[in-house]
Amino acid sequence: MWNIFKSLLAYRGFIYGSVKREFQSKYRNSLLGAAWTVINPLAMIVVYTVIFSQIMRSKLPGVDGTFAYSIYLCAGVLTWGLFLEIVSRAQNTFLEHANLLKKLSFPRICLPIIVVANAMVNFTIVFGLFSIFLLISGNFPGLAYLALFPVIGILVMFAIGLGISLGVLNVFFRDVGQFFGIVIQFWFWLTPIVYPLSILPEKARSLMSYNPIASLMTAFQDILVSGQWPTWQSLLPVTIIAVTLCGLGIRLFRKHVGEMVDEL
Repeated sequence: MWNIFKSLLAYRGFIYGSVKREFQSKYRNSLLGAAWTVINPLAMIVVYTVIFSQIMRSKLPGVDGTFAYSIYLCAGVLTWGLFLEIVSRAQNTFLEHANLLKKLSFPRICLPIIVVANAMVNFTIVFGLFSIFLLISGNFPGLAYLALFPVIGILVMFAIGLGISLGVLNVFFRDVGQFFGIVIQFWFWLTPIVYPLSILPEKARSLMSYNPIASLMTAFQDILVSGQWPTWQSLLPVTIIAVTLCGLGIRLFRKHVGEMVDEL
């Protein structure tokens, strides 16, 4: 593990340059350029907050407020988007950079780190705008907002651990990526993101405990909707799973990195 950290530190310039290059390339030939980094997430937040609150008039059990459901929806959708971007891109990163892996000598673990860095840049922009909306609308959760940082950290660990594991397997078995694309669609709807957990029957709620992402989504929603600190004990299982996935992903990567280059 220490050797991996030293390698990443030595190639920090390569990682930074790759993240910067990808960010710039997205808007290279557009008239508005980097302004789209604000326009796109701002439009999404307007849809989720203003339109949902005015047209759907959805209410959450025990929660009052014009924007309650909209904030609940954003809390789940935006953080799920971070999870999905990391996992989806990490599982394909070795295939997408096959030529780079064959031609250049660099620590291969840099590629998943670049995926995480790019995803965090995108997430920081959209979540920053959402946080400004919370302030302006008078719905800022206060000190509980600080709890977002460790919860996001757990989410990122879970996502990159799963993504690296799938990425290694995807090199040798290309059906892995296709299969996971189907799984992730069911996973979204089996997670309390667009509906509150409290409306489910007791049996369904007990089954939800087997969904590790459910506890993370509940934590985000508790923080942003109710201004409550998460129940840290409920996050212990997903934290253990996240650490285990990271360990498994790194072990798979280190064991098969040589074979991966040949397979590609």
